[in-house]
Amino acid sequence: MTSKVIYTGDLRTNLQHIQSGDTIITDAPTDNKGKGEAFSPTDLMATSLASCMLTIIGINAMERGYSIDGASAEVTKIMNSEPRRVGEIKVIFNFPGNYSEIDKKRIEASAYSCPVSKSLHPELKQTIEFNYGTNN
Repeated sequence: MTSKVIYTGDLRTNLQHIQSGDTIITDAPTDNKGKGEAFSPTDLMATSLASCMLTIIGINAMERGYSIDGASAEVTKIMNSEPRRVGEIKVIFNFPGNYSEIDKKRIEASAYSCPVSKSLHPELKQTIEFNYGTNN
């Protein structure tokens, strides 16, 4: 078992990661009858894309002897109304420091190879931007 999800009422759930015991609370967004006081399930989906990409980039960097420490991602989720679903996820990556052109190509290829990216429906638009030499 990976996780356990408990509905706690008022459109809120409590998620527990079984191996670590870590928990996350979700709340329905304000545009869908919720309070918007925590990540919504679709917020987590969009944010998971950026987290997965940074993790895979980090693995690639570690294997090749360079660091992406301090890298960050800004995530924007865009909802469609008919049917109600996530229509686009925009991710802007900011990488401090200097990277060779080869490392930039590796970073970008690594990002697109992440399992979350590969698991999302092909109709869901993934708009990804890479910025290098930025101060986060």
